[in-house]
Amino acid sequence: MQSIILLLVKVIELYSYVLFAAVIFSWLYQFNIVNASNRTVRTIGDILYKATEPALRPLRRFVPYIGGMDISPIVLLLLLWLASDMLLRYVLPNVP
Repeated sequence: MQSIILLLVKVIELYSYVLFAAVIFSWLYQFNIVNASNRTVRTIGDILYKATEPALRPLRRFVPYIGGMDISPIVLLLLLWLASDMLLRYVLPNVP
């Protein structure tokens, strides 16, 4: 059972990296640093969007834009870190 919890923590950590990559990619795309007409760039952006948007969409209903900036990825990262920390501190020590 402990290995399942540790695997879940690693999945949360991996998703945090994917979310961070999606944020960096969106900045690169918005500032025209990457070529938007390139097929590979478009595919990477589409994969990152499809991986992160289902988790970000519900948050965007509750988290307002601040100064024209979307802070829902920051809120999601904080929630992921909180979930990971709670799993490691409270759930893992009580599992046989």
